[in-house]
Amino acid sequence: EKHISIQRHLADLEKLADLKEDEKKPCPLCPEEKFKACYSHKLHRHLQNLHWKVSVEFEGYRMCICHLPCRPVKPNLIADQTFSKMGAHYHCIICSATITRRTDMIGHINRHVNKGETESRFITVTAPKSSHEVLKESATDVQVLPNYSTPQKTDSYFNPKMKLNRQLIFCALAVLAEERKPIECLDAFGATGIMGLQWAKHLRSSVKVTINDCNENSVTMIQENCHLNKMKVKLNTKEEDNDEAMGDGEENTDTIEVTKMDANVIMHLRSFDFIHLDPFGTSVNYLDSAFRNVRNLGIVSLTSTDISSLYAKAQHVALRHYGCNIVRTEYYKELAARIVIAAVTRAAARCNKGVEVLLAVALEHFVLVVVRVLRGPSPADDSAKKIRYLIHCQWCEERIFQKEGNMVEENPYQQLPCDCHGSMPGKTAVVLGPLWSGALFNTGFLRRMLFEAVQYGLDEAQPLLKTLVCEAECTTLKHFSTHSSYDENKQEECGVYIKTPNTSAESYLVHGKRKSDEVIRNAAKRQKSENSAEHPAFYYNIHRHSIKGMNMPKLNKFLYYLSEAGYKVSRTHFDPMGVRTNAPLAQFKTILMKYSTPTYTGGQAEGPVHLAEDVQAGEQVQAAADGKAEDVEFLEDDKSEVAATTFTEDYATHCAAD
Repeated sequence: EKHISIQRHLADLEKLADLKEDEKKPCPLCPEEKFKACYSHKLHRHLQNLHWKVSVEFEGYRMCICHLPCRPVKPNLIADQTFSKMGAHYHCIICSATITRRTDMIGHINRHVNKGETESRFITVTAPKSSHEVLKESATDVQVLPNYSTPQKTDSYFNPKMKLNRQLIFCALAVLAEERKPIECLDAFGATGIMGLQWAKHLRSSVKVTINDCNENSVTMIQENCHLNKMKVKLNTKEEDNDEAMGDGEENTDTIEVTKMDANVIMHLRSFDFIHLDPFGTSVNYLDSAFRNVRNLGIVSLTSTDISSLYAKAQHVALRHYGCNIVRTEYYKELAARIVIAAVTRAAARCNKGVEVLLAVALEHFVLVVVRVLRGPSPADDSAKKIRYLIHCQWCEERIFQKEGNMVEENPYQQLPCDCHGSMPGKTAVVLGPLWSGALFNTGFLRRMLFEAVQYGLDEAQPLLKTLVCEAECTTLKHFSTHSSYDENKQEECGVYIKTPNTSAESYLVHGKRKSDEVIRNAAKRQKSENSAEHPAFYYNIHRHSIKGMNMPKLNKFLYYLSEAGYKVSRTHFDPMGVRTNAPLAQFKTILMKYSTPTYTGGQAEGPVHLAEDVQAGEQVQAAADGKAEDVEFLEDDKSEVAATTFTEDYATHCAAD
């Protein structure tokens, strides 16, 4: 039976005392030497104030503080006398432990809840299975444990803020499912199984989904979520043993395979067309296994959440995990994406595989990289050559990748477009990397992802994908058009060609039969032909390079001014105030200065600064070039007259003030 200090209502506690108005009664939770028997009105106040108000609540029960000699207390030795102090304590409703402090009791109960131990040993009615909270995302229901958004406190981690990440991965898988069917895909870190369930529920027979997790509680939760979404479950705890468990409904005939293995083990044992890695923290420990057995022209996507190291807050951790030297820069998010891609490229090259980057996204909570695998030593060599070091000027934030080659240069500062080394004392630049120096996006793949996002109604991913398409093409959103249709991009993308009546390509995919050599050869040729058309590396923050005391032009107008000057320009998802352009930093600042207005002019329209002075100076130069000395003297006389008039007015104002 439960302890008498655990009650549902205050009235139940008063019944234990058997209160009567004309009789003195003792407190049922206090010894007689601590609280003597008293009348009902005084005992009622005692129970309410000293026991009930300081109780701990759990599922409708109150664990009141108890002063009875239930808990052994070490005696205090004072001279020759021994005093056995009766300590106040609480009785746990779940495990019957005795806890002295109220805060410790609350923490003790929370630890039970985090472990899923919510059934009391004293309560005869068991808690229903539906006590877990059920969340819905993209027409998929998942049960989650308490504290589901804190990975340190739960086995089945579920982060609602990663919804955009899951939608982008789904779009990438949907594009791959259009190329060949069926495809085998793996969610290596299932947790609640939300991602694999969305794949199976929307893509159905196009995919064969495997959800893996090494935690037993997570595997149980994944099975329950499969039944909740009326999916068939094939449990596979070992490679030799297969157990099948069917869902309650028969609406969906697809089967989800659930495995309980280490992620490295399952990727070593089996081959997949699509692999997604989303561990807690860095994913570098699983890259070698991912590229070992991934099929040719398959896709590997990984989500890295160790942003403290990737965003240069813990630089020593970045050196330990990725082997990169980094500092905090204005383009730190793109730097993080290139660090991850460099690690992916090195892991693929060790398995004689090359990569083509399809997508790289770095947001507040994660860095997402999606690459296509090209099997063979030649693609591996081509990809490895794109890993270079970056020279970064710490004075003006100018940056440039080091040139290819093994020869040591006498003065590496000459590679930088700026002249800070000559005008500033000491060493002005640092070497960062090694980093990925190639393109971060594939325009055709992004357009197909946008098509899939519209088709499946993924509203949150559509604005980001539009921005990514413009960033890949280095155009503004104003010039974005959807007329370069899905069918055209579907025919030729990433070196993968599909035979259609409108396509004259010789290498194609027909009913899953791949001509791998020709496909890889065409991919390499296409990459070489598009090297000159790649989007510019890195971006500039318009606020970082603003001029003090000047009002900058609006960002969209500044993009227009840069494009009118003949440069490629686009916005970037890495920074809302960032500008991706192939313009040098000096020219970037010149145009920004030209179209900025002084702060004190107030409502002056945006336009070139000091236009009159520029025209006047130009006339002087032209006059000097033509030998018109009298024009120059005339202009200088005008300047002296203006200066004299200004001095006279200021002097008169000063005298009047005196």
